[in-house]
Parts: sequence; structure tokens; C-alpha cells
Amino acid sequence: MERSRIRRRRLALGALSGLAVGAFALGASLGGSPTSEVEVEVASTLSVPRLAGERIVTGLNGTTVTPALERAIGAGHVAGVVLFADNFPSREAGRRLIARLQAIRRPPGLREPLLVMVDQEGGLVKRVGGAPTASAQEMGARGAAFSREQGRRTAANLRPLGVNVDLAPVLDVARPGGTIAVAERGFGTTPERVAATAIPFAVGLQGGGVAATAKHFPGLGAAAENTDFAVQRIGLPRQTLRDVDEAPYRAFVTVGGDLVMLSTAIYPALSPDPAAFSRAIATGELRTRLGFDGVSITDALDTVAVRAFGGPAKSAVAAARAGSDLLLFTALGPAERAWRALSARLRAGSLARAEFEAAAQRVLDLRHDLAGQPQPQPGQPG
Repeated sequence: MERSRIRRRRLALGALSGLAVGAFALGASLGGSPTSEVEVEVASTLSVPRLAGERIVTGLNGTTVTPALERAIGAGHVAGVVLFADNFPSREAGRRLIARLQAIRRPPGLREPLLVMVDQEGGLVKRVGGAPTASAQEMGARGAAFSREQGRRTAANLRPLGVNVDLAPVLDVARPGGTIAVAERGFGTTPERVAATAIPFAVGLQGGGVAATAKHFPGLGAAAENTDFAVQRIGLPRQTLRDVDEAPYRAFVTVGGDLVMLSTAIYPALSPDPAAFSRAIATGELRTRLGFDGVSITDALDTVAVRAFGGPAKSAVAAARAGSDLLLFTALGPAERAWRALSARLRAGSLARAEFEAAAQRVLDLRHDLAGQPQPQPGQPG
């Protein structure tokens, strides 16, 4: 049984029992190897260009699939797309766009659905109309049952459009005056409150067939500004980061959350590099300390904060070397430069093939898992 399916069963069980620890124990008792022999074989037999493609997510403008994007997807050089409000001038236009993207014929072994992502947090951060109808702050205030229902309704809103990944919930512990608190993107001001109300939102999402993404690891709640617009240094002590900011992510890992987004802020107590480019954080904190075995994804790599670090090629190689699985770009040009850099470094042997395959396999597992999720029936709340 695939690791991703074990994780999804844990989430469903967690939703029924409300006990994350119990869900973890039962999930572990299901047994099975981390991935099936067939799935392991897929990553290990991919060509270098296609292996590099399993690490790339790109955005696009409007509702037109350009020839360049069609070629990239058709060649297996892209694993997913991230969509924004301009991609949804109407629900029907967005649905047609996603159907067109998924219809592009891809190479054997890579024909599972593309990952189609949106930021559908609620409140100020929504890409399409409908659920969630509350901000994270309101969900946190109203409690677990309300938050879980909002997650369920969000899945019922997104799945009929073809969206299979929500870049939510925010698990950052909101500090007064910080950008997360000001924008009402935080579920609470304590790790306990965040875990108690944000995790049910993730449970509702994944129970409805949409992968949840916890963000922004190891925590952006103390940032004064959004990293899309400025370099941020989070000067919290190591123990505070671990005891407070990382705590909600441990709960997310325990119930089997699908994805974790790595911040592009700098955490000097943990590393001199942005989190997404830091092996100490992307691998050491997230995977070794917290035990996360799902898909990690960077925050956008074509933002102001990342441009200060380097261009698409440099940032892509740094993120891959750190252990970030998916590299998120909002436009095809930077995404293609990143893909070329990864291919060249992998071919030259300066990126370890075994680690690269493991990351690509996690992405393939997720794509396979989402391919089998049922569509919500017409008439379900959106």
C-alpha cells in the first residue's frame, strides 16, 4: 500500500475520532512499504529531463495555454500548475482551462493528473469564489467543527473545477502586528489554538479529495512583511521556533497532511539561508525532527525575497539540494530556466540522483493518490 494512501486514511480516521495520536497509531498499523515496487520503478527509470520536470510547478497568464507551456507539459517537464484569480475570470472558464491542461498528452509513466494548485485560504486570500466563506482568523475563533466544515466545503468548491491542491491552511502562529495577524491569515496566537482549528480544516479538505498544504514552515507568524515583497529575517531563538512555531506542523504530520510549504524567510537561529534553500531546515527540521514523509514545496521562487538570493537557476538548485521537493514558480520563463539548471546539474552529478529520485517519487505518489479521489456530487455545498 502506498505511503500517500496510508496518510490519507490517517486523515479520514482523524476526522472521525478527533484524536491525532490515535490516527497515527492506526495508520502505522496498516503496514506496507513506503511506496510500491511499481512506483519506485517509475522515478528510477525516468530520463534526466523528465526527472527534473517532477520538481517543477509553473504559473500561466489568463486562460490561454501557450504552445511553450503545452510543449513543456507534453514533454514531462512540469509536474503541476499554480493558478491565480486571473485564471478564473469565471468558474466555467477556469474549469475549461484546467481540463485543457489535463488533456495534454504526457509521456508514459507521467500520465497521472497534473497537480493543480490555488491559494484558497479564505478571507483576503482566495482565487475563486465560494468556500471558505471565513478567514483563518474567524475559523480559529469559531472552533474545530466550524473549521472542519469549511475545509469540507472548500474541497467541494474546488474539486469540480479540477483543482486538486489547496495551498492552505496557514499554520503560522500569528504574532500581534505581524503580517499574518494583520491580514487575518492566522488561526490563532498560540500553537495549541492553531493546531486545534487549522488541522481540522486540512482534514476536511483531504477528506473531500483536495490535498492540504501547511505553510509557511518553520513559521512566518513573526514576519513584519510578506516575503513576496521583502526579505524577512525571523530573529526568534531556536527553541522558540521549535516549541512554538513548528508545533502545529508536528500535528499536521501526525494526521498525515499531504504537503508542507517551505518559507523563503531567513531564520538565523537555524540557518543563514532562506528556509527553502536550507538543508538544516528543509531536511533536518521538517523531515528528520518532525518525521514528515509527504511532499514539500517552496513558496514562490520568483519573488522579491528570492531575487535577493539569486535567479531561478541558482534558487532551483539550492532548493533541490536542500531537500525541497517541488519548486514553485508563477511564470513559465523562470520555471524553464530552473528546469534546465536542474537537468544540467543532475546530468553532471552535482545533484545526487538517489535523493532526486526520492523527491520525484513523492510527487508521483501524490499525483497517483489524487487521481483516485472521488469527485464531489453536484449539489454539495460550495
